Parts: sequence; C-alpha cells; structure tokens
Amino acid sequence: MPSPLVVSVPEVYLAEALATLEEPVEILQWGLDGAPPRESIDIVVPAYMASRSQFEFLRGVRTRLVQFQSIGYDGIADVLPPGTVFANAASVHESSTAELAVALILAAQRGLADYVRAGARGHWEPDVRESLADHRVLLVGYGGVARAIEERLTPFEVDITRVARQARHEDDRVVHGWNDIEDLLVEADVVVISLPLSESTHHLVDAAFLAQLRDHTLVVNVGRGSVVATAAVVREARSGRLRFALDVVDPEPLPQGHPLFALTNVVISPHVGGATSAMRPRMAKLLLSQVRRLQRGEEPLNVVLRT
Repeated sequence: MPSPLVVSVPEVYLAEALATLEEPVEILQWGLDGAPPRESIDIVVPAYMASRSQFEFLRGVRTRLVQFQSIGYDGIADVLPPGTVFANAASVHESSTAELAVALILAAQRGLADYVRAGARGHWEPDVRESLADHRVLLVGYGGVARAIEERLTPFEVDITRVARQARHEDDRVVHGWNDIEDLLVEADVVVISLPLSESTHHLVDAAFLAQLRDHTLVVNVGRGSVVATAAVVREARSGRLRFALDVVDPEPLPQGHPLFALTNVVISPHVGGATSAMRPRMAKLLLSQVRRLQRGEEPLNVVLRT
C-alpha cells in the first residue's frame, strides 16, 4: 500500500476538513512561519495573506504542490524555489469580492458614507443621489472576479462593457481589446478594476488614464492596489472631479492620516474583498479536491506557476 499523502496546513479548519477524506492523509500543522517540519511534504498550504518572505522556508523542502489561499500571486514567482508547482485559490474568493464590489458601487452612488457621517452628528440630511440603474459600467479586466461582478450587477439594469488585453467573445458576451480603452473610458459612468498586478499593469491606472474619464465618474478598485497610481487618485479626488471606491490601495495599509481617508468622495475598505464566511468552506473544498486529484495521479487545479 502506498504511503499516504503528507499535507501541511496553517489552520485547524483545514486539518478538520482533511480528516473527512475517505483515503487518509498525514496532516502537519505548518504555516511557513518557521523551519519546515519535514524535508518532503506533498502539499503545502501557506497561511492566508502569507508574506513573500515566508516562502523562503520552502527552500530545501520537496513538494508536489504549493496551494495558495489567495487569487493574486504577484511577486511569488521571485521567491519560490526551483521545481515548485504553485496553484492559486481561484473559485474561493470571486463571489465575496464581487459582493464587496457591488456594495462599494452602491455605497458611493447612493451616498451611504455621507448619510452615516450625518447620522454620527445627529443630523437628518436627505438628498437626491445617483442611481445604479441606467448607467454604463466598464469592467477593466475580465477574469473570474469580473465575471462574478457582472452576474451580480446585471439585475441592477446597467449597461455593462467589458475590456481585457485581447478582444474575444465569451458565450454571447463581447469582450473588447485594450486598443479600445480610450473610447470606452469616455462613455463609462462606473469603472471597475479587477486586474492582477504585473509589470504591465503596475500604475496602469495613472493620471493619463483618469484624465480620459468624464466628470463625476466612479472608479472602483478590487484588484491590486499598485495597479492604480495613488498620487493620481489623490489629485482627482481632491479636485472633486472623480469619485473613488477602493478595497485595495498603495501602500497597504494606508498610513494613519493619509489624505484619502479625509476625502468625502472616496470610500475605502481595508482589503477585505475575500474576507467573509464563504472563504473557509470554499478553501476547504478546493484543498480536498486537490488532495483527491493527487491521490488519483491527476494534475492539480489552478496551477499558475511552475518554477
């Protein structure tokens, strides 16, 4: 009988999920927070939001799969040892991130932050605000998160436009290529950014990008903070020309007293797109699927890096 798979996990809930498998595995408690417990571990699961420096602990460890708990993996390739197969957590966070994106849009459109501030002062301040219905939403980047956002926005009676690096059709949906971005920006009422961070997307949303938007456009970022140039956001927000709703920023966390905190046309949440009750069961489901696939000799899901 072959030896059971060895799986290291950082949290008890993942260990408890693994204990339900029909074919048992050997479970180690390790979150890349110190020296490895073994020289050979079949599947390593780093802690959620593990820092890049923690991946140094993988050196000298033989692995078959490193299963990340986030979708984004910018910078990870630079710190992984050679021969590593690395999978991200696609399928875990899309729904929750899309929920937050819609919440941020609605909060900004309907002025919820202003009402909360007025309530804290004991004031009743009704006003007429923007609807979401009958507005044009531009999705910048069209991966799993953007598709989940579109599914949730569609019942709000919006006109959705999609743009990605390459033009294509997905089912009956037209996805514009990046060559069309200038024409698309000037037509948008809401711009939702869900791009991953790479050399090509770093500060892609800069002063020139924002200058193409019409006055009062809402810019939402649920991708990566460094995709958007913070200095350009501060300038446009201070002028009052554009509005922003940001779950991710650069730097993170924003320092105490940062000017973005004080601007009433900016709504900020502290990078919590995936931080919901849905994460743990979905992450456990993904890990169980990966274990079963390796037990059957199949390729793992979501592999994004092979070093």
